[in-house]
Amino acid sequence: MRQTKKSHWGEKSVIALFMLLVGQVALAADVLGVACETPPPAHCADGDCAAKTGAPGNVTEPESGRQYYLDYPCDLQPGEDVMFVLNIHGAGSIANWQRHYFPVMDYKEEYRLVVATPSAAGSASMGGGNGVRVWTPQTDDAYLQAITEQVTEAFGAENIKSFWLAGHSQGGMTSRRLVCSEFFADKVDGMLSLSGGRIGQAPFVDSFGPHLADGSPPPSRPRGSAEETLPDCNFSHIFAIGEYEIENLPDESPWAERYQCEAREHSQVVDTRPGWVYDTGRAGYRVWGREAAPGTADVYTYPACSNGRVVADVVRLDKGHTEGLEPEVTQRILDLMASAEGGKLQASAD
Repeated sequence: MRQTKKSHWGEKSVIALFMLLVGQVALAADVLGVACETPPPAHCADGDCAAKTGAPGNVTEPESGRQYYLDYPCDLQPGEDVMFVLNIHGAGSIANWQRHYFPVMDYKEEYRLVVATPSAAGSASMGGGNGVRVWTPQTDDAYLQAITEQVTEAFGAENIKSFWLAGHSQGGMTSRRLVCSEFFADKVDGMLSLSGGRIGQAPFVDSFGPHLADGSPPPSRPRGSAEETLPDCNFSHIFAIGEYEIENLPDESPWAERYQCEAREHSQVVDTRPGWVYDTGRAGYRVWGREAAPGTADVYTYPACSNGRVVADVVRLDKGHTEGLEPEVTQRILDLMASAEGGKLQASAD
């Protein structure tokens, strides 16, 4: 009798496992035609990033015909809640470099992440150069909106517990331009600015920017004196920056004041492993092009903000503008993102 019972439960376990695997395969095939992979597709390994960062995306946005990367948990179950991150690169960059600069794709299972990482159309000029890939309203706003709609429809607005714009450099500035726009204001729960400007400005250093072709420092930046206009919609805000990019981090935050947060608290994150990428074309400069390396980051949080908002600053010590984020600091930022109030897209589905 004991043998029969053991055999019966063994059979049920095999059937259950088979049905689970079938369900996962079906879901993977159904999400915009992307077969889920862990590690994610076109992932760097063993120093081969240079050969992979230009790889095209795995999803096509039908209106524009442009490709972007979609990463999501391979064990995702129907009806499960996820955090949606629109991961936006900086000027002159491209989607797969951004995936490795802010490598949240590495933690998609642990944090239940859906990550869309697109490339700008890129024929505009910036800083006097021609053909630099940058985000512009004319070429990219409708595209970013279409990606948001495509991903939201694929995973279900009712299953997206929070939606974050995450942008590096000019991508961070683009996120700030978009966050309170008519399309995004009632959808975005949080904005992560990766070296892209803080609400309550942290002034960039005078020599901020890539060195010129002859190796000379970049020209001095003009100093604006106009009072900062704060965004007029509500969202959580995390600012992450390299120590050598800014003159100083302000002691206070007008965004923390808006949400009546408590006094700032400080902690540190120590990484023993480097990030994946850096700007190899400008290697060796203090602000722009330092090699990816282990490091320590100061984390400043403003606790107990109203309405469940999160306000935080992360300063990566001994870092400049283009060293990819290390694993521990990436996960600390994800912890902060996950702790913030969300639900805008879910509310729209009710």
